[in-house]
Amino acid sequence: MVATVLELYVPHPGVATKEKAAELVHKELCKALSDVNVSALLVAGIKLEECGKRGGIPGMSKSEFKKDPRSFVADEVLGMTIANYVGGTNGIFEYMRFDRAKPGVLKKLGPVMDDIIGGLIGGVSSRMYARAMNG
Repeated sequence: MVATVLELYVPHPGVATKEKAAELVHKELCKALSDVNVSALLVAGIKLEECGKRGGIPGMSKSEFKKDPRSFVADEVLGMTIANYVGGTNGIFEYMRFDRAKPGVLKKLGPVMDDIIGGLIGGVSSRMYARAMNG
């Protein structure tokens, strides 16, 4: 996940190098993952992914789920919720940046997993930049 964040790294005051960014992202990721609410939202996303792969979402077949239809927005809502919880409004903007670009591991994940992990790294990335600015 750290490598995925670094793919969209932008130099910033307090985060002038990729090495510094990697250190701060790792620290913020550990903080986020130690929060029971973040863990619960991630579990919800993982369960939704599993359910979709089995064809267990009412009104959506397995093949439709794999196509990640635009009408299915629960995955985006979970991603935005995680990003907002971890990084506030700026976390949502970072999530959107990662969701559009799909760097690193995000391009390899399923329809829900890419959004929940994108939300997590978007929130973490936002926190990294905010904390670096605030010293």
